[in-house]
Amino acid sequence: MAPQPKSQPAPWLAGLRVPLYGIFTILLLQALVWASDFLIPVTTAFLGYLILNRPRRWLERSGVPPYLSATLFVTILSVVIGMFLIQISSPTAQFIEDLPWLIEQMKDQLSNSGGTLEAIKDATVAAGEIIADQEQETVEVEVVSDPGIVTAIFSMAPSFLSRILFALILLFFLISSGDLFLTKTIESIDAFAEKRRAVEVLHAIEDKLGYYLGGITLINIGLGVAISIAMYFWGMPNVLVFGFLAFGLNFVPFLGGLMGAAIAGSVAFVSLESAWTALGVFATYATLTSIEGQLVTPMLISRRMRLNTTVVFLTVAFFAWIWSVMGMVVALPILIVIKIACDESRSLRVIGRFIGGADDDRTETAARD
Repeated sequence: MAPQPKSQPAPWLAGLRVPLYGIFTILLLQALVWASDFLIPVTTAFLGYLILNRPRRWLERSGVPPYLSATLFVTILSVVIGMFLIQISSPTAQFIEDLPWLIEQMKDQLSNSGGTLEAIKDATVAAGEIIADQEQETVEVEVVSDPGIVTAIFSMAPSFLSRILFALILLFFLISSGDLFLTKTIESIDAFAEKRRAVEVLHAIEDKLGYYLGGITLINIGLGVAISIAMYFWGMPNVLVFGFLAFGLNFVPFLGGLMGAAIAGSVAFVSLESAWTALGVFATYATLTSIEGQLVTPMLISRRMRLNTTVVFLTVAFFAWIWSVMGMVVALPILIVIKIACDESRSLRVIGRFIGGADDDRTETAARD
């Protein structure tokens, strides 16, 4: 019996393909934004599962059951997160509360006689007097009371803590289930060859993601120690806070180091009452993060995982747009997972090369072929 020819889609349906893809993309983006409270902790928990699954297997070979491994990992993470929040909560709250006063102090110091903004201030006053002479009508402005940035930020604390708790609970269940989740996922694939390939991809993701983020964590700890020591020699207050701040912010590519340097420079400008000292603090912080990003991390980490800088920046910007600050934190691990999956797939290796864009990645890919 001759095989039946495959039916072709109707011409009018083929013409709707692009609009349908566009509508689907818009709805997907809206869903990612709308469900961010749920998706952020779920994504974080699954990334943590991929990182900790290999150590869980090592402990299981030594006779440690998965639920004990899950308890151990979640307890350690809870203690680390709790210590981090305790260390930065009080100084951060004080900094946010004093932020308007700090801004006014900076304006006063810059606008003093001989200050940087003195000429600008005089020009602004003169321009204002000219405009006032020409105005014929007076505009009344109604001032609406603003609860302030402190109230707005502290109102977000319960939601933030609930996300952390949800992610830790989900991570516990994922690790305590052992390989059950991965097994059920692989069982949904029909062909045996595809199942085997899926297992290889998952193992590659676990190895490379754990190596990358584990190395980044150790490097960030060293960076935090170095910045704390540098802030101590500059005479900055609460030097440990700057170390914890550097450790946390450095997980955010590009913007993390700049944000930390700006905060350190602002505090130094007001606390040490010297613009040159503040500039030195800013430069020291930026120099240390630059050394970490340009020398230490490429030598220790990036030889096995090179990423296209432009793609990294766009990925961080995209996830910051849809998921705010937490999006910037999970953006790089998500991009790493995508790159590894593309590298391990024959049909998607071109995308993997584009994300990586490194000669060693191309050599490794050619070797697999």
